[in-house]
Amino acid sequence: MSRPPLPPFTRETAAQKARMAEDAWNSRDPVRVSLAYTEDSRWRNRSEVLQGREAIVAFLTRKWEKEQDYRLIKDLWAFDENRIAVRFQYEWHDGQGQWYRSYGNEQWEFDEHGLMKRREASINDIAIAEKDRRFHWAAPGPRPADVPGLGTDPF
Repeated sequence: MSRPPLPPFTRETAAQKARMAEDAWNSRDPVRVSLAYTEDSRWRNRSEVLQGREAIVAFLTRKWEKEQDYRLIKDLWAFDENRIAVRFQYEWHDGQGQWYRSYGNEQWEFDEHGLMKRREASINDIAIAEKDRRFHWAAPGPRPADVPGLGTDPF
């Protein structure tokens, strides 16, 4: 299976890969998201380490049960050959209605077929008031074209 764009990445193809990942994650479909990763993909997400698509699906299922009304924006930070780094923000609320904005960075490594074989994510959560939310498009679903990325203001 091939997942274009393929490495080595240019600025344009790396940004395209980041936007494709953003759109998939905003679908909140664990199986769809898992197909972008190799069968034996290795992850570190916060303090959790996992490997393989089955583990990815289980992880994302748990994640989106907890992180309700999830909306994510990813922006390209850096790239080289078969690696991409992104920074991101996402908003969500828990079962009690408390809203959060989560900030983080990811480092990605791809195989020759454009599948991600390694993902490392560092994430911090900040409680916010509902009135302070920034991401208001209909979810699940991709970020609309008229909603800008993170730009230069990560906070």
